[in-house]
Amino acid sequence: MWQEIFRLHLFGREFPIYGYGLMMVVGFLAAVQLAKFLARRKGLDPELFVNAGLLALVMGVVGARLSHVLENLPDYTRADLSVGQNFWNAINISSGGLTYYGGFLLAFPVLLLYAKVKKVPLRLGMDIIAPCLMVGLGFGRIGCFLNGCCYGAESNVAAVGSVEFPYRSIAYEDQWRKGKIQPPSELIHTDGRNAELIPKQQLSGPDLILANEQHSLAVLPSQLYSTITAWLIAAMLVAYFTLGPAPGRVFALMMMTEGLTRFLLEMLRVEPPVLGPLSLSMILGLLLMAGGVVLWWVFGRMGKEVGTFNAVAMAR
Repeated sequence: MWQEIFRLHLFGREFPIYGYGLMMVVGFLAAVQLAKFLARRKGLDPELFVNAGLLALVMGVVGARLSHVLENLPDYTRADLSVGQNFWNAINISSGGLTYYGGFLLAFPVLLLYAKVKKVPLRLGMDIIAPCLMVGLGFGRIGCFLNGCCYGAESNVAAVGSVEFPYRSIAYEDQWRKGKIQPPSELIHTDGRNAELIPKQQLSGPDLILANEQHSLAVLPSQLYSTITAWLIAAMLVAYFTLGPAPGRVFALMMMTEGLTRFLLEMLRVEPPVLGPLSLSMILGLLLMAGGVVLWWVFGRMGKEVGTFNAVAMAR
């Protein structure tokens, strides 16, 4: 966990650079460069995909944050906080918490409209965007790890890859509120009704040393699992793209593989169930996978029809 990477000193002020935001920017730049490369291979204007990337970034962040807030609504409707404080927590993306599916569901129709206006071949444009989404997602999950959000299920400390997040991290606070860990009384402020962990900035001497010794129970770094999975999917999609499949099938393959892997990875996450044992992301993962299967069949049929049409035209 490394929430604040460094600080910029400009115009007599300090501007913190957060790991979460930095990874979002790096992911965006990497995804745009890949989109430009793939667009050139197909003879399309690469700058169209730069603008599409900017649209996807803005709308994706809005949708992803909205989905995260709805999925974790109790955290943003706390009775011990004012309406203003809850609202600020809901819109404060520097604290982390973006759900991929929410961003996808909002950004996708916006990009379809953009493609229609700019007269970009729709299915080909979808194929170009597909691996770029996975590249951006991979960097975004690194940001989640640096921020300490979206952590995995509790694990034996000896398990390979288990991590322990520090004092006042999201995992530490969640485990404390659930009664799984008990911080020293010196680190807890109580006003008679509510209890809060004292920020490190307000601690000094022995209390600060005590806080530095605290850590959460060991959890799985599910964020990094998601990063590896997303980049493997991106590599597979680029390879498939170069084979010249029926237009749209690269995008459909992305939906199927991302939906399946996200469903499986959610088993390692700590998300509240909304339908039986299934979390919202599990349900959306299944729907995404099913939608990908349908689109794979539909786009395959469309591709065959175009091929048949061209063959008849050449015969004439």
